[in-house]
Amino acid sequence: MSSDALVLAAVAGSGGASAVVDLRTRRVPNWLTLTITSVGVSLAAAHLTTVSVAGALGGFAVGLLLMLPGHIVGATGAGDVKLFAAVGTLLGPTHIGVAFVYTAILGGALAVLVAMYRGRLQATLQETATLVVTGGANVARIERPTTDNRFAYAPAIAVGTIV
Repeated sequence: MSSDALVLAAVAGSGGASAVVDLRTRRVPNWLTLTITSVGVSLAAAHLTTVSVAGALGGFAVGLLLMLPGHIVGATGAGDVKLFAAVGTLLGPTHIGVAFVYTAILGGALAVLVAMYRGRLQATLQETATLVVTGGANVARIERPTTDNRFAYAPAIAVGTIV
């Protein structure tokens, strides 16, 4: 198996498993992100991919730094941040940056579809605009359980990283 095929299989398997778990439980558990991180670093250490150990750790750091601001303002969960960082060990720092762009586009599209399905599109767009303009001042209002605006983000991460 070529290293590209191995990475694709690892990313697809990790993403698929994470998406299924997140859809069922609305959580991305630590054991899953730790396993993905271990696989990424192990593949790099064994020279089975084009990503070095330093590249795997760099991919983890870049993935973490890219997703962390979204968590700070309340747009993503901590499990999503850890999942994206873990996948960074498989892709390395450059490719995880590209994957972030695709993940953000797919996540935005998914958010719009979920809001439309729930009949909340206008309210979601207004709250999102306020979130961006105020730097997260309305997070408490957005995260109220009664607003019904949470959704599983791991599917967007899975597809974004595979693309």
